[in-house]
Amino acid sequence: MTATMTKTPPPAAPKAAKAGKRRLSLPVILLIIAAALALVSVVRIITGQGQLTAEGQISAALGLAVPIGLAGLAGLWSERSGVVNIGLEGMMILGTFFGAWAGWQSSPWIGVLTGILGGMLGGLVHAIATVTFGVDHIVSGVAINILALGATQYLAKLWFNTGDAATKGGNPKQSPPIDSLPTITVPGLSSWLHDIEQHGWFFVSDLAGILGGFVTDLSVLTILAALLFVGSFFVLWRTSFGLRLRSCGENPIAAESLGVNVYLYKYIAVIISGGLAGLGGAFLAMVPSHIYLEGQTGGRGYIGLAAMIFGNWRVGGLATGAGLFGYADALQLRNGGPTVHALLLLLVVLLAALAAWKLWKKSYIQGVISAVMAGLVLLWFLTTDQVPDDFVGATPYVVTLLVLSLSAQRLRMPKADGMRYRKGQGK
Repeated sequence: MTATMTKTPPPAAPKAAKAGKRRLSLPVILLIIAAALALVSVVRIITGQGQLTAEGQISAALGLAVPIGLAGLAGLWSERSGVVNIGLEGMMILGTFFGAWAGWQSSPWIGVLTGILGGMLGGLVHAIATVTFGVDHIVSGVAINILALGATQYLAKLWFNTGDAATKGGNPKQSPPIDSLPTITVPGLSSWLHDIEQHGWFFVSDLAGILGGFVTDLSVLTILAALLFVGSFFVLWRTSFGLRLRSCGENPIAAESLGVNVYLYKYIAVIISGGLAGLGGAFLAMVPSHIYLEGQTGGRGYIGLAAMIFGNWRVGGLATGAGLFGYADALQLRNGGPTVHALLLLLVVLLAALAAWKLWKKSYIQGVISAVMAGLVLLWFLTTDQVPDDFVGATPYVVTLLVLSLSAQRLRMPKADGMRYRKGQGK
């Protein structure tokens, strides 16, 4: 009896996993930046609003973007570990108060360090409430905001309204003046870029104005903030520590089963988050105003969260969002209605491009809505000379809402973000 050998067909090759979205290469990113700058340059020439890309505008935008960016970076650290941090506003308030309190008595550098410690204290309270006791993250964050506001108002009356502080200009709503931190201007390069900007050339002068804002009267805290952004990217995405921390925000049960001390990593992340928010608050007290003022944060903690969401919980996108919000804030502060009015034309172009993109993707409802909005904004631009003052003051908040509404569909938060975790679930 002979056995018949039957050939079995080789196993089918597994289908390739569906490729994720391709990341933009550096040349493509540079091309997008150049196209955006060219568009802004065209708007500047049409409207005659040179402030759109002026050195002073960029310098002011950078100063306003730093505290927003630090608040967003604080939120990034916390939420990557799975803890939602709505208390960023309160931690920034603690940073402004304690930074100013220590800064006027000793040196601004001691004030910066004390502001960081004040924010870390708020982060520690949030970590104890959410990680150890399992309090709802939103409830804990809102409570910290309320407590920080109330505590600083009480301490300001106690510390700034009596004794030596009162004689030096303190009162229940502000601290005595604080010495300035050093600033850096690149000699030669700054004046050369300023000369090119004054010619008003298409694209070249705009590029010179933007670069000039980065090399003129730059605070050392701004440089420190930039280094913190780079360092945060390296630590969170290029080290084993960062991988373990992010795993706590994605799947803490799996992380614990692999030996990760989830509680410890969450505590570290939230305390670092508080320190970064405190540094953002200290920046507000030390750099733009050299004084603590009640209500100084002005909702920047919440705008920082919006920048983090716009950036899809990533460092690069967060920096872009912070820069956008800082730029919008600087526009309404420096030149008001006429300059913000020029932005309407830029908004028309962006909405028209969005409408074309949505229609091409066969998202007809969204495409039509974007086209109608573009037409209405264009009509507004053509029939007015400047934006009303009431609207000008709301510019950064309107930009925040627009950016979040347009970017909401591509967002992906950490899977376990905001979820209650109890030790031992992975066993």
